[in-house]
Amino acid sequence: MDPVPLRFGIFCLCIMAAALAPRSARAVTVEGDISYTNDYVFRGISETGGRSAGQIDVRVSTRDGTFLGIFASTLGHTWQRKWGSFGWDYELETYLGHRFDLSPAWSATLTGVSYSYLKGNVRMSDDYQEISVAASYLDLWTMTVAFIPNAVRFDGDYRLGRYPAYVVDNSVQLPLIGRIFLTAGAGYYTSDETGYAFGNAGLGFQFKSLRVDGGYYFAQDRARALFPYGRAGSRFAGTVSWHF
Repeated sequence: MDPVPLRFGIFCLCIMAAALAPRSARAVTVEGDISYTNDYVFRGISETGGRSAGQIDVRVSTRDGTFLGIFASTLGHTWQRKWGSFGWDYELETYLGHRFDLSPAWSATLTGVSYSYLKGNVRMSDDYQEISVAASYLDLWTMTVAFIPNAVRFDGDYRLGRYPAYVVDNSVQLPLIGRIFLTAGAGYYTSDETGYAFGNAGLGFQFKSLRVDGGYYFAQDRARALFPYGRAGSRFAGTVSWHF
C-alpha cells in the first residue's frame, strides 16, 4: 500500500478519536473563515502560481483548548512547462491540536497537520504531514517550530524523493490606529541541506466579522529549486476574510 494514503488514513482516525472522546462538562464551539485572496502565499511560495484562490477554514474547539478543523483552497495547475501545465486543483488540510494557557500572557500550541493535494494531473503524490509547536505572547507575537518527516524534495523539475524538513518562523500583529494592525513575519525552511529564508510585512484591517489583509511577501531564490510547481520571489498579495 502507498505509505502516504496510509499515513493520511491514520491521521484522520486520530482526529475522529479525539472528536468522539468523552469530556466532562465539555463546551464545543464551531467557527470558521471564508476568504478570497489574489495570491495564496504560504511560507514565501505562491501555491497558486500568482493566481487568486477561494478558501474556507472550519474548526471545532473545546473549552479545554483542543481543536480540530479542515482548511480547503483552490489551486489550479501551477506547474508550467513548454508542453502544458501541471499541478493540482485543490489543497486540503486536516489539523488537530491543543492550546495550553501557560499564564494570562503566554500560551503554547501543539498541532498536527496533514496536507493533501487533490484532483490534479500529477501522477505522484505530494501529500505530507507536519507537527508544530508554537509559543505566543498575548497573541501579538508567535514563534513556531515545525517538523515535516516526509517532505517532497525537488531539484528544479526533477523529483529527488522525500526527506525530513524543518521550519522556524516568527509572526507579529501589532495594533496601530483604531482597527488597523501592522503584520510581519520571517522564517526559514530547510530540507536535505538546502533551505531558504522567507518573510512578509503589511497591514490588516478588521471590522466586526470582516478582515482585510495586504502585504509584501518575499522568499530567497533558492526556493525555486525546492518548489518548482509554485512561484518563489517577491510579490504583493491581499486577502479578504469573513469570520463566522
